[in-house]
Amino acid sequence: MYNIEKSIGFLLAKGYQRAWALLREEIEVYDLTPPQFGLLAFLWQQDGVTQAELSENGQIDRTTIGGLIDRLEKSGLVERRPHPQDRRAYKIYLTKRGKEIETPLSECAKRAVTKLTNGLSKQEIGELTRMLEILRGERRVYEIPSC
Repeated sequence: MYNIEKSIGFLLAKGYQRAWALLREEIEVYDLTPPQFGLLAFLWQQDGVTQAELSENGQIDRTTIGGLIDRLEKSGLVERRPHPQDRRAYKIYLTKRGKEIETPLSECAKRAVTKLTNGLSKQEIGELTRMLEILRGERRVYEIPSC
């Protein structure tokens, strides 16, 4: 009999759900979702990138990334500016407010990770991170499965 509760896919999915819930709990006061936080985190690393670059960096399909940018723009955290060399594209920039919330949101993320990894040693956390990077595999955008 197949033990679903011990399967890697099931355990990864449940770990993801728990990580998502812990982060959501930490950042809810900022009226953000974990995917919106992730997009901001990529912009904190490199501001002024195109939507396509954000899609590739975050491994998020272009339709989804467009909606995330729309919501962050409405919240006053990012802005679209015309691309200087490509009239069809825009670059995404953090606003002053988007830059100002980096430190408090980073602290929220650290608290969520601490809760998630409670009971693991630093060595185990390092090994888990190493293994997850292997499982992540090649960096490509994955569509949400229809089944």
